[in-house]
Amino acid sequence: MNAEANAKSMSMIVTKGSLDWAYPPFILSTTAAAMGLNVTMFFTFYGLTLLKKKLDLQVTTLGNPAMAMPMFGMHVGMPNIVSAIPGVDAAASVMMKNLIKRKGVASIEELRDTALDADVKMIACQMTMDLFEYTPDDLIEGPVLGGAATYIEEATKSDINLFI
Repeated sequence: MNAEANAKSMSMIVTKGSLDWAYPPFILSTTAAAMGLNVTMFFTFYGLTLLKKKLDLQVTTLGNPAMAMPMFGMHVGMPNIVSAIPGVDAAASVMMKNLIKRKGVASIEELRDTALDADVKMIACQMTMDLFEYTPDDLIEGPVLGGAATYIEEATKSDINLFI
């Protein structure tokens, strides 16, 4: 048997497409790939937007009371009611993008490119593409089209399965 056949593997379902939810799957996939795991990512529903050529990711503060941004030397939480005010999500997104840049954290585009360079297998959900009327031309080069059965085939062989 060859080494690749004996390698550990990880698969994950990526369902969210906001800036804050884009980091965990790409950080986990690139780290696992760097550790020698074969990695498969299945992008479905809102997670599919992370495969679009042009990303304009935003933070969503609604439903995230744990979100506390470092400001004025402390961490300031944001109650859910604040997210109802027009412009709050946009302001929170600008603040988060500035924080990411200031702290030297890789962008989602950089992490996505790293994942592709590390041979992370990316599956774009065909049903989601049909549902939201995306075409392959809307997506970056690299992902394959597939459905739930394609993902499940990978998941049943994986040592680690994640839902993000």
